[in-house]
Amino acid sequence: MRILLTADPTLPVPPAGYGGIERIVDALARCFRKQGHAVGLVAHAGSTCAVDELFGWPGGGAPRNSIALLRAARRFRPDVLHSFSRLGYLFPLLFGPLPKVMSYQRHTGGSQIAWASRLAGRSLRFTGCSEYICAMGRPSGGEWRAIHNFIELEKFTFVPRVPPDAPLVFLSRIESIKGPDIAIDIARQSGRRLILAGNRADSGPERDFWDRRIAGRIGCDGVEWVGEVDDVQKNELLGRAAALVVPIQWDEPFGIVFAEALATGTPVITCARGATPEIIEPGRTGFFVSDAAGGASAVGRLGQIDRFWCRRSAESRFSRDFCAGQYLELYRGMER
Repeated sequence: MRILLTADPTLPVPPAGYGGIERIVDALARCFRKQGHAVGLVAHAGSTCAVDELFGWPGGGAPRNSIALLRAARRFRPDVLHSFSRLGYLFPLLFGPLPKVMSYQRHTGGSQIAWASRLAGRSLRFTGCSEYICAMGRPSGGEWRAIHNFIELEKFTFVPRVPPDAPLVFLSRIESIKGPDIAIDIARQSGRRLILAGNRADSGPERDFWDRRIAGRIGCDGVEWVGEVDDVQKNELLGRAAALVVPIQWDEPFGIVFAEALATGTPVITCARGATPEIIEPGRTGFFVSDAAGGASAVGRLGQIDRFWCRRSAESRFSRDFCAGQYLELYRGMER
């Protein structure tokens, strides 16, 4: 099969640092090629992803990028085009029979989806990184399928047990919607150490949040901030944690860090918002809480969680090969 993937023009594939969608596209390309498929990629011109043919976005707005994608499709002659970029870039291709998949990793819906569905008919399918995202998109039209985001299991070391004094870990951007202040409250009320890992804003409302709610609490009562971490540091940090504590205060489209924690055997304490009920099995791989008191209570019940089951959950539901197989199944069902 010949598969043409697209990623947003903003970051290269794979990204040098943060870039969740770009990492997913890179992993899919490698997985597809390993299985014998030819893969083309339309992405940032500085991308280094190993593909059969790379097409760089020209920049300059949607019209130019739309034309560039049309030319790439004519040159590569794919059996399916899978976009992780912008629906608008597909416009010139909507009228033709080429099978097209548009994937959403963020909140979605609206008239653009409705018009694209009408113009393309069954040559266009939609996927969301969670059933939560698909439920947002379906009212606008089109056929939707939930295919979860995934992790590369080989990058995460399973840790079957941690010491009784293992710290709690918060790993995400240090901003209000992720609940780092609540994580601090949970740690203090449960008498546990907390390691905060993630970048923070240098200006604006989130900088104010850092100054008001976080900065003065670092270095007190066992709370430590280590800044942004790379993949190696992330693996080590999650693996030695008693739990990942990220009490989100918004409707998370997926939350890949939760699957990463499970891959190391570490249970998750979070809030039941957005896609988290699709990732966490309460009482088996973590706990849902609504406030700091509930979080502290959940910390006291971590001994009930089997870390082997956490890893097994990641392997069976969020592995690269499993999710790539779901995409290939979708592609084959659309073949002309």
